Amino acid sequence: MVRTSGFHPENRSSTLRGVAMSVDYLNLSRAEDIKEPKEKILYRFFEVLPGALSWGTLITAFILAAVLPMLAAIFIIVFDLYWLLRISYLSFHQIVSYRQMKKNLKIDWLSRLNNELEIKNWQDIYHLIILPVFKEGIEVVQSTCQSLKEAKYPKNKMFVVLTVEERAGKQSQEMAKTIKEKFGKDFFSFLTTCHPQNIPGEIAGKGSNVAWALKQAKEKIISPLKIPEQNIIVSNFDIDTRPYPQYFACLTYNYLSVKDPLRASYQPIPIYNNNIWQAPAFSRVISTSGTFWQMMQQERPEHLVTYSAHSMPFKTLEQVGYPVGLMSVNDDSHIFWKAFFYYNGDYRVIPLHYPVSMDAVMAENWFKTAINQYKQQRRWAWGCTEIPYIFYAFLKNKKIPVREKISRSLNVIDGFWSWATSTLLIFFLGWLPLILGGESFNVSLLSYNLPRLTSNIMTIAMFGMMISAIISLLLLPPRPKNFSWFKNLFIFLQWLLLPFTLIIFGSFPALDAQARLIIKKPLGFWSTDKIRKAKN
Repeated sequence: MVRTSGFHPENRSSTLRGVAMSVDYLNLSRAEDIKEPKEKILYRFFEVLPGALSWGTLITAFILAAVLPMLAAIFIIVFDLYWLLRISYLSFHQIVSYRQMKKNLKIDWLSRLNNELEIKNWQDIYHLIILPVFKEGIEVVQSTCQSLKEAKYPKNKMFVVLTVEERAGKQSQEMAKTIKEKFGKDFFSFLTTCHPQNIPGEIAGKGSNVAWALKQAKEKIISPLKIPEQNIIVSNFDIDTRPYPQYFACLTYNYLSVKDPLRASYQPIPIYNNNIWQAPAFSRVISTSGTFWQMMQQERPEHLVTYSAHSMPFKTLEQVGYPVGLMSVNDDSHIFWKAFFYYNGDYRVIPLHYPVSMDAVMAENWFKTAINQYKQQRRWAWGCTEIPYIFYAFLKNKKIPVREKISRSLNVIDGFWSWATSTLLIFFLGWLPLILGGESFNVSLLSYNLPRLTSNIMTIAMFGMMISAIISLLLLPPRPKNFSWFKNLFIFLQWLLLPFTLIIFGSFPALDAQARLIIKKPLGFWSTDKIRKAKN
């Protein structure tokens, strides 16, 4: 039986809001926000922790390789075996998630909404789509709006808010007017807003722009129409996000089907297909790897956190408040954690197993693409700022079960530690005992077998890469006419670049971000260029 009782106002909401919002840890973004010296030192310790673990691991590996090469070699073998098991585990989830996504793509979700008797009130659900723009070209914005227009969901139930930045200049505002003239009549409402610059307490970026757009949407659309807030789902999209045709129907079905829908965010799978044929090989590998990670996480919902394009109830956003703090560059994940603590752990992410299409990183030339790719990965790695926020909040919130705190803490610290160190440990530091161990180690039996053992383990682990290569081909959109079938072969072979891309565009930017957090050199929001090349 489908439960829909979550759509009625609850008396506990106002009480919960009053209690939660009085706790200042919900709105922290850095140690400097705390006035109490002891509390500030504690938060600062948590800020240093991720970088200390990652950099400490690498430094310790060098020291052990020189001083205790035998111990270092044993650690490397054990670590490689652990990573082999982990790759096998994640590859299994990747295959299962891919099959579920393909199954969901074949479902006519709108028909399910119409035909299933358990869901009677789906016509009352409205979708508010936020499209924040900085300096992206009109071709990017237009293609996204076109995909919304083609969505198989009643357009009289869709509100679109195109929100530009004042700091982007008049050209961006003129572009918004042009887009509204073309698409304004296709939806129930098409609102354009301009986020003012230099608002005190804000960092310029997507998060502050989205918060502004939500405020404008409430004042100019929701309040005048008197739509119940629990009947509105907000989709926070990057401007290059193109939802697949049945996305909003699928989202609505899940929203009306899950238990306590106001206590959940809803996460699609990002697939970087918009420009996948035109993007350089290393950019394709990195973006597709991101897709595969999200696929794996969808099969592990207890670890799933909102990422990039996602959706959540408007009523929940109103209660929690969208993050706009000075350190809230990674607002996509931060809004989940803020809601998680606001509701004392009673908040989760529902995996949709349904895709949205986005852009792989691509600039005017290969070199600039590489620079932009590094900067994008470093900005994502700046999500390590969530670690002090989470750890500190766990200490302050006494209502969340200890077991939940431990599980979540270990998962998030492992994620950023692995991001920064695992590739280097596997592909590079494994040779350190042979280089630094000295003659006594190099004549030992372990020295002779170390490269063979690690090589054999990594060869077996290559099956995981093969699975990724095959699925990447299955995910491809139709090949443009100006590309030969050899391009498919190159896309398969591009996975040989994986070790290099994981180091250069994985470990290095992660270590960079964590070092910046240690030395108090915060990253501002950096908007990735969206370049589109003509397709034939």
